[in-house]
Amino acid sequence: MHIQGKILKWGNSLALRLSGSLRDIPHFQANMLVNIDVNENGITVQPAKKSKSPRISPFSEAQLLKGLTPHTAHADALAKLSKKESGY
Repeated sequence: MHIQGKILKWGNSLALRLSGSLRDIPHFQANMLVNIDVNENGITVQPAKKSKSPRISPFSEAQLLKGLTPHTAHADALAKLSKKESGY
């Protein structure tokens, strides 16, 4: 399929609006992650493959907090609000 589009200014960026079959055939949706390949001839945009795990961090909360103490968390460095700042 060959479709002609127009690159427009969008803020300080350039944008190509995907409408009609440009959006529907590859099943693009708003907020969808895509992979963009760029070369001297242009760009290719493809839907990103879904990851097997929805977790962003490879560590669990328990692993991140393991061994944390008030000293290692620098709890002594927390700011103390004055009565005026706290509104009391």
